[in-house]
Amino acid sequence: MKRFCTFILHVLRGFKRNKGFLLSGAVAYYTLLSIVPMSILSIVVLTNFIEEQKLLLTLSTYLEMVIPGYAATLTDQVRAFLAYRKLIGVIGFSIMLFFSSLAFSTLEDAMSVIFHVRAKNQKRKFIISAIIPYAYFFIMVMGILLASIIVGGIETLESRQLTILGKSVHLGGATGRALYFMGIVGEVLMLTSIYLIMPVGRVSFCHALVGGTTAMVLWEITRRVLIWYYSAISMVNVIYGSIAITVVALLSIEVVAIILLLGAQVISELENGPHKHRHYKS
Repeated sequence: MKRFCTFILHVLRGFKRNKGFLLSGAVAYYTLLSIVPMSILSIVVLTNFIEEQKLLLTLSTYLEMVIPGYAATLTDQVRAFLAYRKLIGVIGFSIMLFFSSLAFSTLEDAMSVIFHVRAKNQKRKFIISAIIPYAYFFIMVMGILLASIIVGGIETLESRQLTILGKSVHLGGATGRALYFMGIVGEVLMLTSIYLIMPVGRVSFCHALVGGTTAMVLWEITRRVLIWYYSAISMVNVIYGSIAITVVALLSIEVVAIILLLGAQVISELENGPHKHRHYKS
């Protein structure tokens, strides 16, 4: 326990030394700029394959996991914009695609600060850094498509009476549970991939998976606390009025960014520990 507490203390000191809260604010700001155009582009592309309402249901569920309490407002904004999607044009599409990539580009820069020891010794080619945000965007679009297809299949089963071993089985509410379960799995995989790919050089898969799982657990706990706080205590609507949604969204995303960068700091300390803090070894 003493070694564990000492390690956590080093992590927090390293996070402070690397200006972790400042980095988290930058990541949150650019993510807020990216999340709406990213959602719109995803839906515009996927409406060619899946019914729009199913896509919006999937999007709303996963936005709720990132911005608790205000996902419905953002989904309504996406729905309203879709009515004018034919007016976007090539230039509008390119601009939205650029803004959609800002979150991942800023996150890569933040990771280079956390893993500054790697950044000094290794460099990443510009073309790879330019491709990474769009690769993540493509993966997210495919994830929403897969989740929507699975949800469509579950909704079909919900409307039918299933008999297994002579007993009737009701699947009422299975859609919501399936979406949540897929969201958790997707969250762990996404966080693990971020810890694997965003830092320059190679990160141990074990370290990345532990970091991704830990960040997911911390966020799920924090998300439920935020939902309770916004519904029971918060006076954000009274204080900020019409811009409350922006304030809450920015706050929620910044909490996500802090947890994400703290996970990266843990991995950084684990990698550098054997050379700097040999007493961590058992």
